[in-house]
Amino acid sequence: MDNNNLEQITFGGGCFWCVESCFNMLKGVQSAISGYSGGHKDNPTYQEVCTGETGHAEVVQITYDPAVISYEQLMDVFFFLHDPTQLNRQGNDIGTQYRSVIYYKDDAEKAKAEEAIKVSQESGRWTGTYVTELTQFDKFWPAEQYHQGYYNENPTQPYCSAVVGPKIQKFKKHFGELGMLNAE
Repeated sequence: MDNNNLEQITFGGGCFWCVESCFNMLKGVQSAISGYSGGHKDNPTYQEVCTGETGHAEVVQITYDPAVISYEQLMDVFFFLHDPTQLNRQGNDIGTQYRSVIYYKDDAEKAKAEEAIKVSQESGRWTGTYVTELTQFDKFWPAEQYHQGYYNENPTQPYCSAVVGPKIQKFKKHFGELGMLNAE
C-alpha cells in the first residue's frame, strides 16, 4: 500500500468487536482500530461508554488505500455487517453506544455517505427505514488495548462464539466470493 495516499473513515455499526475483525480482513485496509467517537468526554473508558452517559458510539476507524478499496466498497461492507434500521441497538446490544453512525470529515465525504445510504436502502438488503446518523467527525479515542483484535484473541468467549463468529463467517463467505479478502 502507498502510505502517502491512505485515507481514514470512522463509523459505528454496533459492537466494535464484530466490525473491526471483518474490516481487518479486507484487501486495501491497513488497519481497523476499535474506539469511541461522538461523545462529550475526553479519553473515555469502555466502562464509561457502556453507561451511555458519555454520548460516544463504539466505532471503528479504518485506514485504507483508495487505490485498492473504494469508499463505496467500505460502505457496502459497513451496511452488510449491521442492521442500519435498528435505532440505538444491534440485536441484543442496546444503547446509544451501539448506534449506526457515519462520521464524515467534509462536505464531499458527507455527500458520499448520503449516496451510500441511498444505494444501500434501494438494494433491499434491509427492510425498514435507515436510522444511520451522519455526524461531523470530531475526535477518535482508541479503545483499550484488550479490545483491539478481540475476536481473534477470544474466539471461544461466549459473545464471540454466539454473535461475532457467525457474523464473520457470513462476511467471509460473501466478500471472499467477491475476491475482497486478504489471503489467510
